Amino acid sequence: MVTLDNAITARLKRGGEHFEVLVDPELALRARKGDDVNISEMLAVEDVFENASRGEHQSREEVEKTFGTTDILAVAEHIVKHGELHLTKEQRKQIIDDKRRQVVSAIAAGAFNPQTKAPHPPARIEKAMDEAGIHIDPMKSVDELVTATMKAIRPIIPIRFDTVEIAVNVPADYAAKSYGEIAGFGELQKEEWQSDGSWIGVIKIPAGMQLDFYGLVNRVTKGGAETRLLK
Repeated sequence: MVTLDNAITARLKRGGEHFEVLVDPELALRARKGDDVNISEMLAVEDVFENASRGEHQSREEVEKTFGTTDILAVAEHIVKHGELHLTKEQRKQIIDDKRRQVVSAIAAGAFNPQTKAPHPPARIEKAMDEAGIHIDPMKSVDELVTATMKAIRPIIPIRFDTVEIAVNVPADYAAKSYGEIAGFGELQKEEWQSDGSWIGVIKIPAGMQLDFYGLVNRVTKGGAETRLLK
């Protein structure tokens, strides 16, 4: 359940009456899109207000008259899907900042430079976003924003989403201890334990995660493993 400090107001006007509920902004946006959302988790308070900012509750009679039920979960879902979502200036800025960070993180993790096969640092992605004049719409999902951002920054930097496969050869001294972290980093495509106790595996990961993967391998094998980019 979202806290009151982080909740936004969803408002619906019917027959001269106002009906408001306090909701989690991200879950409310997902509900509006038709995603399966736990309405109880979406609500900050399980009540319907006439004016949420003043704490004025709407009467049960008006709620039942308008919605045909007093079930708060059903009423809240209807208000969120058919009403308006209102953000304060501070909430809007917070959501925009959070979503911008999520967009940069998603692109940095999954995209790479097709010319060099190397991932783009987050700072380069942010610079390209600034040059492209990217506007973060707080009412759109991160997936939608990532798609729009990728389209906008492609003319500025060479970039695309892809996966790569990396072969790893881990010496026997580290194979058993490091296996779980290395194999679990991405999708294990192939593996083979050698007679000397060493381990060879092929891991598929998002192209943008290469540096993180190499860092992990070096850490858990103390620099003793060999890696090779296959594709």
